[in-house]
Amino acid sequence: MFENVDLMTAIITPFNENDEIDYVALKKLTNHLLETGSRGFVIGGTTGETPTLTHDEKLEIYKNFAVIVNKRVPVIAGTGSNNTKETINFTKEVEKIDGIDAALVVVPYYNKPNQRCMKAHFKSVADNTNIPIVIYNIPGRTGVSMDKETIAELSQEPSVVGVKQCNPIEDIEYLVDHTDQNFAIYTGEDAQTMYAKSAGANGVISVASHIYGNEMRHLLDALEQGQVSVAAKLQRFLTPRMNALFMYPSPSPVKAVLNAQGFAVGGCRLPILSLNNLEKQTLAKALKLDENALMHKLSLELGD
Repeated sequence: MFENVDLMTAIITPFNENDEIDYVALKKLTNHLLETGSRGFVIGGTTGETPTLTHDEKLEIYKNFAVIVNKRVPVIAGTGSNNTKETINFTKEVEKIDGIDAALVVVPYYNKPNQRCMKAHFKSVADNTNIPIVIYNIPGRTGVSMDKETIAELSQEPSVVGVKQCNPIEDIEYLVDHTDQNFAIYTGEDAQTMYAKSAGANGVISVASHIYGNEMRHLLDALEQGQVSVAAKLQRFLTPRMNALFMYPSPSPVKAVLNAQGFAVGGCRLPILSLNNLEKQTLAKALKLDENALMHKLSLELGD
């Protein structure tokens, strides 16, 4: 499923002026991302503001997104929560959608399960659903971290096919050595893109690819062709900009840039606020742009 899929975008959810999902904007952005190097998508992840979407909104956007993508690339849909029964029930609903290839199941948050509890959660979801499962390990948001050994053990479950890993690069190195070659390993940290791929991971599930898709595509292609110095130069260019896109609560920075580029993706839903003018100026400076550009129209030319 994930062969040659090295760059996946965790796509934002566009909203219109009535705070409804904007499917015209979603289609425009999706096609742009495919044209600028994305080889797959996560819909309904953290960047998609899933905690603020209702159950019906999530099903609706997944169905519409599957139609928009039209099986051109793999699509992973977020189905996880901190309630095992609800995760199973929702995953069962999502698995019926033609064009959704896998479910992204987050390590349960808030409850603070230990490793034994995590294993039981994922095994229960795997045993009671019929769609491939990708583990989402993001301790900065869940409050707990799934150990690399636990991920390796869960990778033996037939329907657990991959992981989005937001931990140090050493964990990715361990997983490359301790999982089957068909187990898909993605970093969820944009700044790890070159290093994760070089260590043997499949690639990255990215936020920065909304803005820097061409550069990231070039980086990964350069690595594939053995042009390490080219890839390294691109990573050095990208890393501070990738970090800048998280200087305020995500996805407010990436939405600000996309709006300025003309994609009309709208604002964020509370509890995340859209950037104010001062924050836009600060973001522009961090991205090494003209400070006034975000006040009118962002220019994302390469160079310092």
